[in-house]
Amino acid sequence: MDERGIVPVRYQTYVGDTSFDQEGYVVEEVGVCIHINGHPWVNLMCSPHAIEDLVLGFLRGEGIITTPDEVLEIAFSPAESCVDVWLREPPDALPSRLTLTSGCGGGVTFVSPTEEVPAVRHNLTVSPASICQLMGNVVRSGRLYRQARGIHAAALADAEQVLLLAEDIGRHNAVDRVWGQAMRAGVETRGRILLTTGRVSSEMLRKAALMGAPIVASRTSPTSLSVELARHWNITLIGYVRRNGLRVYTGEARVRA
Repeated sequence: MDERGIVPVRYQTYVGDTSFDQEGYVVEEVGVCIHINGHPWVNLMCSPHAIEDLVLGFLRGEGIITTPDEVLEIAFSPAESCVDVWLREPPDALPSRLTLTSGCGGGVTFVSPTEEVPAVRHNLTVSPASICQLMGNVVRSGRLYRQARGIHAAALADAEQVLLLAEDIGRHNAVDRVWGQAMRAGVETRGRILLTTGRVSSEMLRKAALMGAPIVASRTSPTSLSVELARHWNITLIGYVRRNGLRVYTGEARVRA
């Protein structure tokens, strides 16, 4: 099998005192350097597939662009370890004070997660059963997860179906990828549900607020700061989504039994 994002490996499996050789896959991790109009800007550790979606979403989340029309070209080095982004109107100065986030894979952002963001105003409601079903669809649809595990997924959905899905070793990267997909496909992010298999930290909650997503749901836990920001930004924050249950931390009015 030759697919970007996974690498074949051999390993030994132990069951009690008995061992046997097996073949399988692990997720692939690479470093990618992003240049803006010829100037080196940031290095990202990520999965090597669909880098363009990741770059677009990351640029949008950092406030460098607001639409894909602002990007003239995205060019890759032969080894795809370097990405040259050419903007129609490059910023006078690229942000340089980065914050190492709590994301796996050494997440990075150049803005404060608590930076003022408009509250999300949308009357979308959803049932607990719908959230559980959507999360189940996300987990079952992850191509790389099915083959190698060890990877996060993020998805954009309405109350009935998953619209876009992306996978990456970093949960924040997966959210950026979904945002980039939406920008390229012309899919509206406002009024949608953002689903993630990873922990919801403050920088991910900020991305959701900028996307205009009124509901954020995770298979695991939010952090204390993300709960605080969700209240401030009027976002319904849901955690520990399982087959038949979930926890609603903020914005309970959007969840109807």
